[in-house]
Amino acid sequence: MILRNAVQLICYPNRIGNNLTDLHTAINRHLSDAIGGIHILPFFPSNADGGFSPLTHKEVDPAFGTWEDIERLAAEYDICSDLTVNHISDESEQFKDFLQNGFDSPYAELFVHVNRFGEITPDDLAKIHIRKEKEPFREVTFADGTTDRVWCTFTERQIDLNYEADITYRLMEEYIQFLTSKGIKLLRLDAFGYTTKRIGTSCFLVEPDVYRILEWVNETAARHGAECLPEVHDHTSFQYAISRRNMHPYAFALPPLLLYTLLDNNSVYLKNWLRMCPRNSITVLDTHDGICIPDVEGVLPENKIRELIDNINARSADPILRRSAARVNSVGAIYQLTCTFYDALMNNDDSYIAARAIQFFTPGIPQVYYVGLLAGCNDEELMNATGELRDINRHFYSLEEMDEAIEQPVVQRLLKLMRFRSNYPAFDGRFELNYSNDSSVAMAWRHGEYYCHLLVDLNFKTARITYRDEDDFSEKLFTC
Repeated sequence: MILRNAVQLICYPNRIGNNLTDLHTAINRHLSDAIGGIHILPFFPSNADGGFSPLTHKEVDPAFGTWEDIERLAAEYDICSDLTVNHISDESEQFKDFLQNGFDSPYAELFVHVNRFGEITPDDLAKIHIRKEKEPFREVTFADGTTDRVWCTFTERQIDLNYEADITYRLMEEYIQFLTSKGIKLLRLDAFGYTTKRIGTSCFLVEPDVYRILEWVNETAARHGAECLPEVHDHTSFQYAISRRNMHPYAFALPPLLLYTLLDNNSVYLKNWLRMCPRNSITVLDTHDGICIPDVEGVLPENKIRELIDNINARSADPILRRSAARVNSVGAIYQLTCTFYDALMNNDDSYIAARAIQFFTPGIPQVYYVGLLAGCNDEELMNATGELRDINRHFYSLEEMDEAIEQPVVQRLLKLMRFRSNYPAFDGRFELNYSNDSSVAMAWRHGEYYCHLLVDLNFKTARITYRDEDDFSEKLFTC
């Protein structure tokens, strides 16, 4: 495995301090012995969607820093970078050339030309998995006054790429080769599920087409010394399909599953999932997006999901809905819950640490989002200022604010856990789910003589780890 088996931090290039230099300073000041990697959210020049509308993957936005900053971090930590495989900015060199020269542009086939599909009926449109209020098309006017329609799944600034054309694969390989040359070891494949355009289907995760695209990206990344992390929110079976294809799946079922487990004091559904979950996952409790619900469908019963949604919604921002939901009042209509994970657990330090302990013992490489690292609460002021619901969990921390937040007792407890998970040798071995009653969780890792065991009592929200000392293998205990 290319990646170190250690905790990774998820962070923006400019929300711990002002730029990548500040981020490096903060990480080395507080986290150097607690993490082995960093997922830096998009640092490319972008014109929409919080960085996810890249003009190119070959430049660093000057507001954040330079490639030297990225390489400096990559020399010390495993770096994960987003590779936006579904779309490119309408301010990109390629799309601007297309607008200027129309179908004479060398980039014309890079984009999905809607008119080539022929008539798209209302029934066809109703099947398409949409991400906005209107159909996913945009009319463009060329320099000579003629027009065409291109596909844009997200905002009209984000123009979808055509995976029926060789030029798209050449562009992606160019990006992959460049990013890996800068030290990137993990490529998070953003929005890959929307790359499949077949009228008469949902145009989302269309099988087997989507796996052919994924496997090509993964093979290309492997040739350049990187691994892939496809990002998708849907039924948990898609994560198993990704895992079987030698890529890291996200354990997106874990956040809502753990919230239910801790709020209801019931470990049954969590343990059912732990017995069968992919062993090469990237585990998260929080990310820059909300707490996603589709991933836990089929893992938690529908009535339990409804209880969880109602519980958190009563204390947090409005849920984000699926635009294509057949029934807007159904559980299936809820796409994300916007809330920090610490607030979702009612700011209870013991519950929060128990959740992190379970995450760190769950098979896979754990990631900790920067707001979660600092036990951040909902930033309603930022959310109201921007109108973006997910900004409730995207606070801007100054370096001074981080220095203060890191001293909170709950954060110090979390850092102790992170150091243990990142450095104890047993996690390189075999996972064991141990017997426990329905109101507790017992998990262990074993590697040669090294052994560690976690017991979480859900009623009392206690988490205790027993382990063998690295020097003399005597039994040690610490309460998380």
